[in-house]
Amino acid sequence: MIRDASPATTGRPGLVIFDCDGVLVATERLATAIEARILTAMGHPHTQADVVAAFMGRSDADAMALLTDLLGPERALEFDERSTAETRAAFARELAPVPGVVAVLDAVEATGVRYCVASSGSHARMELTLGTTGLLERCAGRIHSAEDVDRGKPWPDVFLLAAAREGVEPGGCVVIEDSVNGVLAARAAGMAVLGFAGGLAGAAALRQAGAIVFDDMLHLPQLLGLYSSRSA
Repeated sequence: MIRDASPATTGRPGLVIFDCDGVLVATERLATAIEARILTAMGHPHTQADVVAAFMGRSDADAMALLTDLLGPERALEFDERSTAETRAAFARELAPVPGVVAVLDAVEATGVRYCVASSGSHARMELTLGTTGLLERCAGRIHSAEDVDRGKPWPDVFLLAAAREGVEPGGCVVIEDSVNGVLAARAAGMAVLGFAGGLAGAAALRQAGAIVFDDMLHLPQLLGLYSSRSA
């Protein structure tokens, strides 16, 4: 369902900027369940929803700072080691592209509209997740990380960097996000933003942050103004 009827832009965008986790690759449900279980086992009860609210859309550095405040430096490192090992194992067994996103990339490519990736995740994480799901080659050379800037989301820095590197003005960009922090970052960058509510973030929260909300990835080409045989 397309929850907001108005289009994101007038005409086709100059650049589509995809977030990675939860937009291209279905990492969020796997990772947040593991993180909630480990935090609870370490004496700090967290539900999956708690983890989403606290950490989703944040850079690795910002997440580690929050964990250090919560657990202390040594136990934060312990959590990081445990969650990284368990998450990697889960990704190897279960990770897949977000349903419909391969068809979306086909539709974008068929119309000649440019796209890239801009994520709070590290380059190493994206190489793992995009590589595991077969998407890395499609995005190679167009991957931008919060590691590349001083401030992660909800600051706009990674989106502005992506636009500058790709040679497109912010006003010509449309961001595809699934987190409140990501939506806030895109809006701060002066970019249109479509909020994917098919993951863990609620439609109402994405809309309140400033996104046009949709919950079926196959509706994205219509919202972007891409009309081709592949996006019909």
